[in-house]
Amino acid sequence: MTARVFFYVQHLLGIGHLRRAAALARAISAGGFDVLLVSGGAPVDGLALGGARFHQLPPLRAADARLKELAQLDGTPVDEAFKAKRIRQLLDLFEAEQPDILLTEQFPFGRTQLRFELMPLLDAAQDRPSAPWIVSSIRDVLRRTASPARVDEMVQTFEAFDAVLVHADPALVRMDDSFPAWPDIRDRALYTGYVADAGAELPPKTDVGKGEVIVSAGGGAVGAPLLHAAIAARPLSPLADRRWRLLVGPNMPDNDVAALHASAGENVIVEPVRSDFPSLLRNAALSISQAGYNTVVETLCHGDRAVLVPFGTARETEQADRARVLVERGMVAAVAPDALTPASLAAAIASAWAGPSIRSFPPVDASGAAATVAALKQMVSP
Repeated sequence: MTARVFFYVQHLLGIGHLRRAAALARAISAGGFDVLLVSGGAPVDGLALGGARFHQLPPLRAADARLKELAQLDGTPVDEAFKAKRIRQLLDLFEAEQPDILLTEQFPFGRTQLRFELMPLLDAAQDRPSAPWIVSSIRDVLRRTASPARVDEMVQTFEAFDAVLVHADPALVRMDDSFPAWPDIRDRALYTGYVADAGAELPPKTDVGKGEVIVSAGGGAVGAPLLHAAIAARPLSPLADRRWRLLVGPNMPDNDVAALHASAGENVIVEPVRSDFPSLLRNAALSISQAGYNTVVETLCHGDRAVLVPFGTARETEQADRARVLVERGMVAAVAPDALTPASLAAAIASAWAGPSIRSFPPVDASGAAATVAALKQMVSP
C-alpha cells in the first residue's frame, strides 16, 4: 500500500511557511507517497501542489506583526468556539486519513500559539494502536528570543517525536547557533539541505530581468517600507542607471501598491510577484529583498549579488540572524531591520556591488526536498 503523509502547516503573517510546505508536499507526493497538506492559514491562490491533496482548516492569522496573538481573517479574536471547531475538524481529518507519517511544520520549535490543537493531534497520533512516525520539519534558523522555559517546553514536547528534519546546509548555517538545547535533540535530527521552492529545473533561459535590480518583499504583508526605500535609494546608488523591477506580494495593502506606482519614476517597473522569479534572479545585476527562507534560498541558488533587509522585531530574530550569517561570510550586504533609510540602503547596494558574486562561493546544498523524501521512505520501509 502507498504510505500516507499528514502534513500540518500554519502561516501567520507571510506565505513563506506555506510555500515551503507546498514544495515539500509536491516532492513527497512525486516520491510515491499519498500526501495531504493541511493548512490553517489564509487561503493562497495558485498554490502548486503537484499530486498532493489539500485541506483548508477554518483560517486564522497573526493579529499583527508581533506574531503573539491570533485572529480570524477579519480581525476577530480567536475564541474558544473557534478553537473547538478547528480541533474537531483536525482530529476528524486525522482519524479519516490514518497516516503512516505525521509531519508538523515548525512545531514544536515554533507555532506554539497553536498548541491548543497540536497537542490533541499529537495525543491522537500516539493513542493509535499502530502509531505513525511523528516528524517535525523546521527551517535553518529558530527564534533566539524564546525564554528558557519555552525552550524546555519545546524539548519536552519533542519527546513525542521520532525525528526532526532541519532544512538547512550545516556548512552554511548550523542549528546549534540559534537553538540552545540542540544537544537534547541532535540524536533525532537530520540536516536535509535547503528546500528550493522552484525545484531543480529552471525555465528555459530568457533575457527577462537582464542587468536589472530586482526588489522583492515576499508576500508583502510587511514589505512596503522596503519597496518605498528602494525607490528613494535608486538615485543615490551606483545602479541608478539600471532598470529597477519591484515585485509586489499578494498581501500588500492596496494603498501601498498605489503609492508605489505613483512614486515609481522612469525605468522603474512595479508589478505583482512572478512565477519566474528564479529566472529574474539569474539575469539580474542585483537583488534587494527581505531575508525570508524561500527568497534567501532562491537568491543563493540563482543570484549574483544581493542586499538583504530582514524583517525583524524584538521578538522575531529569524530573518536578522539568517542575514547576519551571510554577511559574516561576505556573501551579501545587509541593512538592519531598524536602520532602513534610502541612504543606508544605497550604501548597502554600493557594498554588494563592489563585493564578490554569490556565485564565487561554494554552491549551497539545496537538495532538501529529495533528502526529505529519502528520509521518509527509510522510516516506512519494512
